[in-house]
Amino acid sequence: MPLIEIGVRQLAAAGVTRVVVATGHEAVRLEAFLAELSRRLKIAIEPARVDDWSRPNGFSVLAGAERIVGDYLLVMADHMFEASILARLSSQGATDRGVTLAIDRRVTSPLVDPEDATWVRMAHTGRIAAIGKTIAPYDAVDCGAFLATPELAAALRAAIADGAAGSLSDGMQRLADAGRAATFDVGRAWWLDVDDPRAHAIAEAEAPAHIPWL
Repeated sequence: MPLIEIGVRQLAAAGVTRVVVATGHEAVRLEAFLAELSRRLKIAIEPARVDDWSRPNGFSVLAGAERIVGDYLLVMADHMFEASILARLSSQGATDRGVTLAIDRRVTSPLVDPEDATWVRMAHTGRIAAIGKTIAPYDAVDCGAFLATPELAAALRAAIADGAAGSLSDGMQRLADAGRAATFDVGRAWWLDVDDPRAHAIAEAEAPAHIPWL
């Protein structure tokens, strides 16, 4: 089963009724699959094609955000989650934050790839103080799931206008600097970033125990 289908199914299990997918590489092939998946699962799936998919991932966020009014769950298409993570994250909204990031404090877990992880350093308030792939020290790892408000896209646009490359972390850091980036600890729930053969093998072995319909 393609990772994108697993992601859509898990979002549906968490109560999501409409999914916007940023597309770019092999967009025609992917969009045809998404149309078929939408019919099969009876859930609305809308592609949002990125003009230049070689640019940093913040541009994919912006492409999708243009199709959404209000708050939304943002998830990475190569990540797998227990549906409980997404369901609980979706209830974390509050007026005192512009984004809420799912984090895992198990930074030495064998499920985490330290060469590719996005790390999070926490402030004493429990908010994000710093986020990025090269920060040190750090307290947690970014799980690749967010409850975003329109502030996230605005922060990304502002960061790009100020000369940032346009990664999602650029927008997140801008919100963190303003005290608007909150966190949600996934506790002992299972998630995995599947982007290399090692992680793929772990997914094949472990995912059926955490995603019952696989």
